[in-house]
Amino acid sequence: MDGSEQPLQKVAARGVMGGLLMGMANLVPGISGGTMLLAAGIYPDFIESIADLTRLRFHLRAFVVLGAVGGAAAVSILLGAGLLKSLVLDYRWVMYSLFIGLTLGGLPVVWALVGKPDGRVWGGAAVGFLGMGALALAQASGVATPGGEDASIPMMLMGGIAGASAMILPGVSGGYLLLVLGLYVPILTGIDAFKDALKHADVGAMMDPVVSVVAPVGIGVVIGIALVSNAVKWLLERYEKATLGVLLGLLVGAVVGLWPFQEAVAPKPGDIIKGREMTPELIEHVKPKDYPVRTFTPSAGQVVGSLGLVAGGLAITGAVAWIGRRKEENDG
Repeated sequence: MDGSEQPLQKVAARGVMGGLLMGMANLVPGISGGTMLLAAGIYPDFIESIADLTRLRFHLRAFVVLGAVGGAAAVSILLGAGLLKSLVLDYRWVMYSLFIGLTLGGLPVVWALVGKPDGRVWGGAAVGFLGMGALALAQASGVATPGGEDASIPMMLMGGIAGASAMILPGVSGGYLLLVLGLYVPILTGIDAFKDALKHADVGAMMDPVVSVVAPVGIGVVIGIALVSNAVKWLLERYEKATLGVLLGLLVGAVVGLWPFQEAVAPKPGDIIKGREMTPELIEHVKPKDYPVRTFTPSAGQVVGSLGLVAGGLAITGAVAWIGRRKEENDG
């Protein structure tokens, strides 16, 4: 059955389910929100609705689809941000190992779209891999970390645009892009603070996370969805093989920035954090989420556990992709 022929109630139900899954996916580096929408069977309706509204073609179906997906995703993000932030900060190597598996699990999704690879695919893959690898290495060396408070709002806007890319094409993780941009934990922290202020009806406490995180990220998501969806559609129509090759390269290159055996350490005088050289007085006010990260030598148990978590992440994303294919076959 074509998506446009499905009853509106069924589309709305799938939109809610897809939105809940997409919201959680956008919080977890490695899982693509687009893949989750595909698994819920709402992906074609979602892309079509975005295309229609950005071209000022207003109709009830588009509003229902985007309202259901967007509303459910917002709820999912609000409820899950605090937990995932804590897990990443307290169990970094565990979560990063899982993220590697989830990231690589997106490869079959994009590979299936590629079909028979050719020189354009491999060339695009090389560009995507080098670009993502360079971004990850720059982040590891501190180059890609936003410096100072003046850069925070523009970077949050960029983070929203990056996150929106995960909603457009299955296999691409916006959460990972936020991770390598140094915005993952700050965004989760801001969302969690907004949720707490909202729960206590504290308007004053709500303003800081709204102005510094929620509003710029939200605006970035809206801009990103409109721009990226139409850009990807244009690129796939004209340069399909090269574009899919770039996506493959991005996925493989993403693993470069997810080396699991690293841990946060308390800053020392002379360390540079947010563009400021640390002094004993400043160190007292540094929050754990801003601690510098160093690699460490894992134990044998950690290596085995990491490999198991990578395999588990691969299995999770593979299962989601399989469910998506089954739904497409059943609806076809």
